[in-house]
Amino acid sequence: MQRNFVSESESLVSRTARALTDLSLAAVAGEYLGAEEDLLAKLGISRPTLRQAAKIVENDRLISVRRGVKGGFYATRPSAADVIDAPARYLRLNGATIADVHAVTKLVVETAVAQAAVCDDKALRGRIAAFLERIDDNDTPGGIVRAETELARLIAQMSGNPVARLFIEIGYTFGQGEHHMRFYDNPDDRGHARALQRGLCEAILAHDIDIARLMMQRRSAMIAEWLEGEDRAL
Repeated sequence: MQRNFVSESESLVSRTARALTDLSLAAVAGEYLGAEEDLLAKLGISRPTLRQAAKIVENDRLISVRRGVKGGFYATRPSAADVIDAPARYLRLNGATIADVHAVTKLVVETAVAQAAVCDDKALRGRIAAFLERIDDNDTPGGIVRAETELARLIAQMSGNPVARLFIEIGYTFGQGEHHMRFYDNPDDRGHARALQRGLCEAILAHDIDIARLMMQRRSAMIAEWLEGEDRAL
């Protein structure tokens, strides 16, 4: 009997969590969903059940519960950091390496750059042109890393593919935790990286899918070579 009671209780909490999720998704971010008393009456549940369910939905970043003046339940939305940090931590906890991540994300970015090359969004193409104009300003390891990140994110945005944007962000978030890596320490490597960035931007601006993909493949090969060197050095 106790086992059945626990099962039914958990089911009610789950159903309430789904109901709160639906309320949030039907509203806009920041919209007031009601006070605790309002939701108790609306959902026909007990206070403990509502509070347990609210914790679940809060963890999913779909509601926030405020106390005091203007207190109550509000619709929220997960940020990019909320979405990205969790899988990056999961990968690290399960033994993934930067080489593992690169092996997958290189395929994603090659697809994304082909899609970016056919993008006609004037604002985004203007940002690529502006990036091209200042490529030579980056001649430090940190500057190149920041430029690589900026360019990858811009390409992901131009691709119009939210899945590509997600995987590229996960890859860069994971890579930021690899503090032992020393990319672009060599001036020749920095020069090579800038040349690839230039070729990539020019190909995108020319709508040349084949050259854009080739430039990205060369960039991926350069990073793979560095990662193999790091593995041999360990």
